[in-house]
Amino acid sequence: MMARGLPDPKEIEELLLGGELRYTRVDAVRLSGVSREFTGRLWRAFGYPSMPDDAVAYTEGDIAALCRIRRLMEEGVLDEDGVIRLIRAFGQTMTRLAEWQVNLMREMVAPGPAETPSAEAVGTIMEIADKHIGEFEPLVVHAWRRQLAAAGTRAVAAATTREDGEPAGRPMTTVGFADMVSFTQVSRELEEIELARVVEWFEETAADIIAACGGRLVKTLGDEVLFSTESPTVGAEIALTIAAAIQDETEVPDVRVGVAHGPVLPLMGDVFGTTVNLAARLTSLARPGSVVIDMELAARLEKEPAYSIHRIVRRPVQGLGIVQPFVLRRAPRPQDGPPGDGGR
Repeated sequence: MMARGLPDPKEIEELLLGGELRYTRVDAVRLSGVSREFTGRLWRAFGYPSMPDDAVAYTEGDIAALCRIRRLMEEGVLDEDGVIRLIRAFGQTMTRLAEWQVNLMREMVAPGPAETPSAEAVGTIMEIADKHIGEFEPLVVHAWRRQLAAAGTRAVAAATTREDGEPAGRPMTTVGFADMVSFTQVSRELEEIELARVVEWFEETAADIIAACGGRLVKTLGDEVLFSTESPTVGAEIALTIAAAIQDETEVPDVRVGVAHGPVLPLMGDVFGTTVNLAARLTSLARPGSVVIDMELAARLEKEPAYSIHRIVRRPVQGLGIVQPFVLRRAPRPQDGPPGDGGR
């Protein structure tokens, strides 16, 4: 158990790494059997700062990880470039996760607007970590396996011959952007802590809706979220539900949503291509609280009785020329009046 008080950096590292810092980079190369150059590439891919060769910065766990990586390469599972790409994905993902977890713990033990935690707060956080880190670690692995299973299922589905006759090649995907309206103005009017809570509420609400509907949250950009799904109807449901949920919250700015359907390039957990660019551009054509979709998605949804689709004026969009947008709404009930124009 850690002594009470503010721990020094080495004590923090050894607690969270689960072992003593006892090896230099020279030791790591000798004990793991990988080259000095490769350990440097791995270290940078993880996102760690450069260390002198004689700095004691490695634990038994680091050596074991290097040995596992060497075996994967020897068995032909991954080549050197493949390892670096995999490690970079781990590093970037875990960097954000770790910062998020530390900030969450800090807010729990010392709520308030203070920019830096007190010594007492840091000590409390480290005591919690010392006692419970063994319980947190399996949760991280379990979440990774769950997400891996979901991603694997999507990959198998994309590789299966499509019954609707869609062409082979890049998968046809529905992608959407939900963008908070007037975020720059809001950021000037709110205190930092209030702005952070608005953004957190927006991201949590959108993420919950995307997950519940069966889509994938690709990334968040503060005032914007990007989601994807193979199903046009799921994409439509996500877009409409997000727009309605945010509109119901009076203290949060409305969102405008742009959605497109077409081929995308999945890469490093993100999605790229003209379809993604089109979805982003469509958000600028939408009025607050509304959903604007492209012609391809409109065609996929036109026979769906749950939705109402309305053509609006063709517009020029940056980099893509003239496009034909459509406003997407839920189909009106008999007592509802005729819908208006949701585009700009």
